[in-house]
Amino acid sequence: MMVLEANIRREQIVILKNLIQNLNDFESINAFLFDMSGIESFFPNQYYLDAFKTESISELASDNRKEFGDFQTNLTLSIDVCELLKSKFTNPEYIIEPTCGKGNFILAAIKVFDAKEIIGIEIHEPYLWYAKFSILEYYYKTPKSSKPKIRFINKNVFDVRFDDFKKENVSTLILGNPPWVTNATLSALESENTPFKSNFKKHLGLDAMTGKGNFDIGEYVSLMLLRTFHEQNGQIAFLIKNSVAKNLLLEQKQAKFRISNIEKYNIDAKKEFAAAVDACLFVANFNQSAESTCRNFDFYTQEYLSTFGWYESKFVSDVQNYEFHKRLDGLSSFEWRQGVKHDCSKIMELEVSNGTYLNGKDIEVQLENELVYGFLKSSDLKNLVVNQSRKYTIITQKKVGQDTFYIRDKYPLTWQYLIDNKADFDNRKSSIYRDKPPFSIFGIGDYSFQPYKVAISGLYKTLHFSLVLPQQKPLMLDDTCYFLGFQHYPEAVFSFVLLNTPEVSSFLSSIIFEDSKRAITKDILMRIDLKNVLVNYNFENILTLIKKYNLETDSVDLFSWERYTTQLLTNKHEQLSMF
Repeated sequence: MMVLEANIRREQIVILKNLIQNLNDFESINAFLFDMSGIESFFPNQYYLDAFKTESISELASDNRKEFGDFQTNLTLSIDVCELLKSKFTNPEYIIEPTCGKGNFILAAIKVFDAKEIIGIEIHEPYLWYAKFSILEYYYKTPKSSKPKIRFINKNVFDVRFDDFKKENVSTLILGNPPWVTNATLSALESENTPFKSNFKKHLGLDAMTGKGNFDIGEYVSLMLLRTFHEQNGQIAFLIKNSVAKNLLLEQKQAKFRISNIEKYNIDAKKEFAAAVDACLFVANFNQSAESTCRNFDFYTQEYLSTFGWYESKFVSDVQNYEFHKRLDGLSSFEWRQGVKHDCSKIMELEVSNGTYLNGKDIEVQLENELVYGFLKSSDLKNLVVNQSRKYTIITQKKVGQDTFYIRDKYPLTWQYLIDNKADFDNRKSSIYRDKPPFSIFGIGDYSFQPYKVAISGLYKTLHFSLVLPQQKPLMLDDTCYFLGFQHYPEAVFSFVLLNTPEVSSFLSSIIFEDSKRAITKDILMRIDLKNVLVNYNFENILTLIKKYNLETDSVDLFSWERYTTQLLTNKHEQLSMF
């Protein structure tokens, strides 16, 4: 039985029945519908025609198409996109939509462009019927409108050989809205709508294991089509997440696709798709010199915002701002570290109530104090100076991979608590814990136990650094935070002051992407070359700033500053230990 989506209106079904009521032959019906709408093979075979004419239509309720990354583009937005493209970029002869869904982009393209041929590819067959009925209705009501030849293909985009669709010397537009989900999400849903399982960006080791091997399906589709069509005449115009647009520019440094006039138009995804994500229209011309920067606009006002991409060998979020601060872009003398990763918050994270530890299940816990440390999350770094914690955590190892059976002998209460909750640890999904000692953690080392730290949140958009002071024992940070650890107070304070200077803040603003899931990363922080900040500061300047923050200055003197700056200018990736 032919299955249609519920939102195919009864009026559209009646229109089709009336159009073909005097026609019986399968081929003549398809020929008639082609002449009327431009749609090739409206009915793919006799079975579908018979089902339509003789059987009742089974209408499915709207289902959750999450496995297809389904954010259908509304017709108004589709038309606005096509109008923008026609005014600034193209009036194509040939259009391919690789994941056409319900066909709103195809209908918009019919209304706006003067194309001669359109191809729509879609894995979910009911959407293709929706698209066909919408187009048929449009031509029924506007019979004099121009009709490109329209071919729909019911196929997974990852199974399509796009080389077969290339046309030489024809203005081609690759148009659409590829899926907004990741391969990991689709795999979890056991979806068949996934590409061949591969680490297609060739990440190595821990990067591939801990998430960098995960990628957006829209990114995969975009790169696949750029590789295929970048030497053709035409354009690509995709609605994608901002993070995907950024990654396409990152890839451009190596790929050198022959694309130019690259532009990104920010859209309101909450308004257009009810999606809590930053998204845009990404546009580029094919068959041009390979450019590696992208101009950033507001989709609705066309206002120019900034330019991001490659500046020489550096990837930046604001090229103009970066030019003023590029001297700070180098290699950090310090090794930035990420906080503790345990993936077992209900067991490992504790609060204190009436002198008793409570875990995330609100169960009282009896533990020795030796392995319990104050624990800070990104939300705890709102203040510039932090010297106490609201949470605590159990630190089971002093370095990654350390055997944990010492806990059984030295701290029996803690060991029993861990054993009682072993199932929670065993259920941790990350492969980094595989074949590791029981109750293992990551992001732990000598640096974690340094008493003084300068830290920043990886999640929040604020660019201030916090000075973290010990609370009897060193305070630990979680894996959403990045920090430098110091053995002595003066070196921590000097670093804290320099990192909070306006120059560093402006520099960071020019290289971070605020719409990223993590605006701040280790890679970003390792680019801050503090020795070049020193050009504008001497000890008197620094001392004034220390007093401004109401920090203790008794142990801060000119000698400690000279020792600090000397090692800052000579060391790379070494924690300072001059005292």
